[in-house]
Amino acid sequence: MASDSFDTPISDEEKANIASNFIVHAPPGEFNEVLNDVRVLLQNDSILKGASAASFAKYNMEQFLPVKLNDSDDVVVISKYGQTEDGRFVDPFLGRSFKLDHLRKEATDIQDYEMDSKVEPYRKAIQSAVRGYIKSYYPHGAFSVYANSDTTVAICIEDHQYQPKNYWNGRWKSEWAITIPEGGNTAAVNGNMKVQVHYYEDGNVQLVTSKEHEDELPISNEKGFADKLIKLIGNIEADYQTSISENYNNMSDTTFKALRRQLPITRAKVDWNQILSYKIGKELKNA
Repeated sequence: MASDSFDTPISDEEKANIASNFIVHAPPGEFNEVLNDVRVLLQNDSILKGASAASFAKYNMEQFLPVKLNDSDDVVVISKYGQTEDGRFVDPFLGRSFKLDHLRKEATDIQDYEMDSKVEPYRKAIQSAVRGYIKSYYPHGAFSVYANSDTTVAICIEDHQYQPKNYWNGRWKSEWAITIPEGGNTAAVNGNMKVQVHYYEDGNVQLVTSKEHEDELPISNEKGFADKLIKLIGNIEADYQTSISENYNNMSDTTFKALRRQLPITRAKVDWNQILSYKIGKELKNA
């Protein structure tokens, strides 16, 4: 029965689903490599085409893909918060929308977009505060601040380092949803921070860690509120980054050492210069 199940051909739909799963889980900075490998495995571009459109878009939004429009100094972070109902994306810096080629990562068909949310004054103030924060703490960072409704502002932050020559790539992303109820006195602050690093020299190791945070802030004038908000976010993100560093420093002294035997079963270190004097060395010599 087991052999029969392995002999059953996989349908094209199942192949497309498997290909899509590989693509959306590509490590940061390695999308093209994974896509090329999937293409080689499938040996069928029509199946890949059927799996690609939705998976490319999902990957770019989940990874907070930074996209630079040709006529702007700002970089737009692609996310679900900036997607319109017709599948376009918003440039909140200049009040525009555009189509995105998810494979080439290029913006086209740029049009004016009306930013008419009731929280737009708060969004602008928060955008200004986040700009200074990114400049100070995320050297390669990008951000976008969106008004998702008449009561909610969303902040998307992305920073990455791609070091393929050193066999590692990594990305930081954080998203913050701030609910500012009309006529209310307190705003709800909900955040999620995520770190993903892939190291692949002589191995394949991934770090994926995330943390959620909930808080509240008293509502005041737009600038005062934005300044308090970015101070809160800065403290939370700094604490999280510090905790990750401390955790891995502790792991190197405890967990990683426990994964291997410090001495062989003989309780003595192996003298590799005298390896032939050991039984295993003699066996290797005679092999």
